[in-house]
Amino acid sequence: MRNLLIFINRYSAFLLFLLFESIALSILVINNTYQRSITISSANELVGDAYYRLNSVEDYLSLKSTNDSLSSENAALRNQLQTSFLNTRLDTHRVYSPINEQRYLYLSAQVINNSIHQKNNYITVNKGFVDGIKKGMGVISPSGVVGIVVNVSPRFSIVQSLLHKDTRISAMIERNKSFGSLIWGDQIDSRKAVLKDIPSHVKIKTGDKIVTSGFSLFPSGIPIGKITRFGVKGGGSFLDIDVFLATNFGTLEYVYIVTDKMKKEQESLESNLKND
Repeated sequence: MRNLLIFINRYSAFLLFLLFESIALSILVINNTYQRSITISSANELVGDAYYRLNSVEDYLSLKSTNDSLSSENAALRNQLQTSFLNTRLDTHRVYSPINEQRYLYLSAQVINNSIHQKNNYITVNKGFVDGIKKGMGVISPSGVVGIVVNVSPRFSIVQSLLHKDTRISAMIERNKSFGSLIWGDQIDSRKAVLKDIPSHVKIKTGDKIVTSGFSLFPSGIPIGKITRFGVKGGGSFLDIDVFLATNFGTLEYVYIVTDKMKKEQESLESNLKND
């Protein structure tokens, strides 16, 4: 209190000047229309700018929550895509009964660790077996194929990235349905892969889209990339095809883990053929 009194006493003249100046400005603004409108306009602009900056901060702080919400919503929408369903039709003696049975389910997850510059790259996501994740599930991003789940703990999963020497994806050329295997052949460029096992007589062109074939972990038609170059090495029987990957692995934030509800049934049936 003593310090406050000393401060007021020391700066009393200046404080008195500010008081009279404020009173004078108030009288000027109150009694003059033009000055009043200018003051109100300036005040509104200042308040508006303050609210804008405050909202920007709030939006930034809530960005993660918004992204989580959008990712979950996108997963729900993917679950409703026609490619997620197995369509069976009974059409005998004029009896027609279409049945849509869902085959693929999508669960959103956030990327919490990622590598793209190693010879064998892995991705860690924040969902594990308590969320229903199992080894061998496919993983995609909003733009295309990402990799395969190889290890799972209660709350986390390790994904073997497409940028891994042992990752092979069953892929096809969307335009003519020719299929082969896609690998990360470059092992340097995170956006470049190679499509193998396409016979040399198949007609392709630069820019052709490469998508999943539906013969493995992924539904058919999931984007993989597009052809940037092709040719035949040494008069061989197969084309040498370079593919620019649709997924930018350097900016991955959210992915979708694909559950194939009919995988066990298919594998069981196919294993019987091998045993015969």
